Amino acid sequence: MAEADSTTVEETLKQQATETTDGFHLVIDALKLNDIDTIFGLVGIPITDLARLAQAEGMRFIGFRHEQHAGNAAAIAGFMTQKPGICLTVSAPGFLNGLTALANATTNCFPMILISGSSEREIVDLQQGDYEEMDQLNAAKPYAKAAYRVLHAEDIGVGVARAIRAAVSGRPGGVYLDLPAKLLAQTLDAVKAQQSLIKVVDAAPRQLPAPDSVKRAIDVLKSAKRPLILLGKGAAYAQADAEIRAFVEQSGIPYLPMSMAKGLLPDTHEQSASAARSFVLLEADVVVLIGARLNWLLSHGKGKTWGAEPKKFVQVDISPTEIDSNVAIAAPVIGDIGSCVAALRAGLDAGFRKPGTEWTGAIAERKNKNLAKMAATLDKNPSPMNFHSALRAIRDVLKTRPDINVVNEGANTLDYARSIIDMYEPRKRFDSGTWGIMGIGMGFAIGAAVTSGKQVVAIEGDSAFGFSGMELETICRYDLPVCTIVFNNNGVYRGTDVNPTGGKDVAPTVFVKGARYDKMIEAFGGIGHNATTPEELTKALLEAIASGKPTLINAVIDEAAGTESGRLTNLNPQSAAMKK
Repeated sequence: MAEADSTTVEETLKQQATETTDGFHLVIDALKLNDIDTIFGLVGIPITDLARLAQAEGMRFIGFRHEQHAGNAAAIAGFMTQKPGICLTVSAPGFLNGLTALANATTNCFPMILISGSSEREIVDLQQGDYEEMDQLNAAKPYAKAAYRVLHAEDIGVGVARAIRAAVSGRPGGVYLDLPAKLLAQTLDAVKAQQSLIKVVDAAPRQLPAPDSVKRAIDVLKSAKRPLILLGKGAAYAQADAEIRAFVEQSGIPYLPMSMAKGLLPDTHEQSASAARSFVLLEADVVVLIGARLNWLLSHGKGKTWGAEPKKFVQVDISPTEIDSNVAIAAPVIGDIGSCVAALRAGLDAGFRKPGTEWTGAIAERKNKNLAKMAATLDKNPSPMNFHSALRAIRDVLKTRPDINVVNEGANTLDYARSIIDMYEPRKRFDSGTWGIMGIGMGFAIGAAVTSGKQVVAIEGDSAFGFSGMELETICRYDLPVCTIVFNNNGVYRGTDVNPTGGKDVAPTVFVKGARYDKMIEAFGGIGHNATTPEELTKALLEAIASGKPTLINAVIDEAAGTESGRLTNLNPQSAAMKK
């Protein structure tokens, strides 16, 4: 019996010694070892077999119609989970399509990894004209937090580990990982291959703030008469929800959420100053920035938005280079948001006094006035619908389902929805973000649906929808619970512009009149609705949520509704001739 056992062991060792694996399998093994189970992408040379093998090995592969939207799905998955979302593309043109999403992820601090196949280095470097030849690594570097190329199969484990750590550590961002075609076919000993893989340990370690920086911030807060807390999407990403809520409530300081921070505390919370945004930005004397940057969305912290009186800023951020980027920061607190907010809350000792009723009462008065004015506007029922009456219908449905993910993009559609539709839970609102770009809609919707398994409602301007509308087929192919609502007013901003020459061509902002976007999803087996009244919109949305099926509602809006560039008219200067 012992002799038989010995023979079996020898045969097993001999078999293991001769077993090999390849680059395809090592990439998949490296991702799975690090608990990554989903890839968003679009197949083609040289990564088709990589996608097939990933699916065969139990990973989920969500195939798109355009790489940019796959990249956006990966980015929003990263925002939701704090793990890098993976986007897989082919070389050159496919890589370039994904690069837009990578750049947007880096700008918005969403952790994602763009993995692209590429041409062989020796041919690219000599510019010998290979199939889809392009120096992708150097093209990606200006738009990524980090970029790496793997040339040898035994280095795949290191490459994936470095990409993961770069994507999620410190300030998160997009990472590019270049995999030349020859790499994927390389073979090596299976045992050595497994030993080369790395499971990343503590990829985003806590960074505790310095005690003196916390004390300085508390001292600044104690001096405040009209303090304000401003929450950015970094605060939402941090998943320090309980600490942030406790700090807000314990301090008694009014707070203002940026759009993707909505829901960290319910928008209906008594300390929310959203309905008095202009007033609090103008009148506050001390502003605590938590995961928010003083970029263009906040008028760079200066100018008319902030008033003539100098303000003191307390800024909580994980990146020290963000401090003083636009204005002087009186009290920088550097570290991960959860640790920083916990330290600030602990510092609210007996010497700290909640803001007085002179400040909170003034905010409440302004809030009530603005809310009453908005309520009167929302109560109107014009025919055809306008943005307000349509959004009222959507708002009333969504407030009964706080668990629903909301995607929102457009010009007027974004601006109005942001202020009308309340959020009640964190990381449920996804929109155009720091760049204010259009085209994130269907990618974000698919990423949110796949990642959460929950219903998504995508509220889209008709122009914004056009960037990613073909992904309706993707939504139907995977039977995702996504309801897309297209606000159709026949054009960019509105559909009433005319060609000043009287020529045949329509004005630059005008689309096909009376387009039926609902018919698009029906072509792919989804459910379409055409809604011309708030009542029809309500009925269609309720049916969509109840069914959990791919649905598109064509919400017909007055073509005269809408303003030029939404609320960003100052960024779209017109020529003197046009003004005349």
